[in-house]
Order: sequence, then C-alpha cells, then structure tokens
Amino acid sequence: MKILVTGFDPFGSDKINPAIEAVKKLPDTIAGAEIIKVEIPTIFNKCAEVVHQAILDNKPDYVLDIGQAGGRYALTPERVAINFDDGRIKDNAGYQPRNQPIHEDGQTAYFTQLPVKAMAQAIIEAGIPSQVSTTAGTYVCNHIMYQVQYMIDKEFPDLKAGFMHIPFLPNQVLNRPETPSLSLADDVKGITAAITAIVERDGKGDIEVIGGSLN
Repeated sequence: MKILVTGFDPFGSDKINPAIEAVKKLPDTIAGAEIIKVEIPTIFNKCAEVVHQAILDNKPDYVLDIGQAGGRYALTPERVAINFDDGRIKDNAGYQPRNQPIHEDGQTAYFTQLPVKAMAQAIIEAGIPSQVSTTAGTYVCNHIMYQVQYMIDKEFPDLKAGFMHIPFLPNQVLNRPETPSLSLADDVKGITAAITAIVERDGKGDIEVIGGSLN
C-alpha cells in the first residue's frame, strides 16, 4: 500500500508551517504502508497541480493532505470539502478569491473516503487531542481537499483521500496569547496514529462511534 502525505509550505505572517514540518518527519513506512511525502504550495490551484502530478507519478492508494489550523487545539480529520473558495487572506501568489466555486462541474460538496472517526480515536489513544471536524474552512486547505475529491470523481475512482488540520507549533504562539499549540513531536505521533488507522481500516469502512458536534 502507498499513502501520499502532503504538507503546505508557510503562509501569511508565519515563517514555518507545522504541516510540512511534521510530514517531513514521518517514518518512511507506517503499519506496512509506504509513505510518500510531498510539500505543496499554499496557492490556490497550483497546490492541486502538484498533488495531481504526485498521484500520476506514485499511484498511491490513499492521499492524506495536512494543513495548519491556527486556533485549534487538536488534530482534526476533516469529514467534508465544499465547492467554494473565499480567501480570508491572499495566498502565497497574492491571489485572494472571493465567493467562487472551485469547479463549475463539481459536486456542491464531497465527503472523504477516510475513516475519520477511527483516525480521531487512534490519535486520542496515542495521547494526543483529536476530534472529527465538519468544516475545512474556505481557504487553501478546503481547496486542496475538494480538488483531490474532484480528481477522484473525474479521474481516479479507486483512490481514497482526505484532509487533516493540525494546530500551531509552540513557537508560533509566542505573540498570540491564549492560543493553543502542539509540539512537532506530538504532531508526528498523532499523524502516525491516524495513518495507522487508515491502514487498519482499509476495506472495512469507519468505526461506529459518536463523532458529531454541536457547532
């Protein structure tokens, strides 16, 4: 089994992005699966081009994209991506879409094929906070999650994919009082646990546990 794991480069005012830093430190093999690591740009559309080429080059069974979610305290596997770009800030190419569909011929939303409840439970069992999220935002994180689902819909029907957000690193919150953070070591531990759950649930679907939210 091959799992393509991507992480975004730094964006906005931050000089580091925990996503790619954690991805780079993942083991090359997790639960018997080969881990292919790729850095992607925090740029609308361009990030999808990079992932698309990586899929063609490596022919993975799964894709797991990782992104930073400043303000969240937990690792949050995402359940759904929406066909909507609305940039709160400009991307790394200076582009800031507003109220735009990602693909005119795409579905309004796509659900992940990943076992998000099992992933969250595995992360918690590893001693790291986690919960399933039902909003990936409207920035480049949601964009890449949607784009890969669109690829599955139109081109790679056997591929399974999803997205997970991770918190700031401690050094990113030095001037952000009362903002949660998580160490890089815990990020790596949590992502490893999530990938292990993906491998173990392959062909079995997700687990039947409570994983919803009130807001």
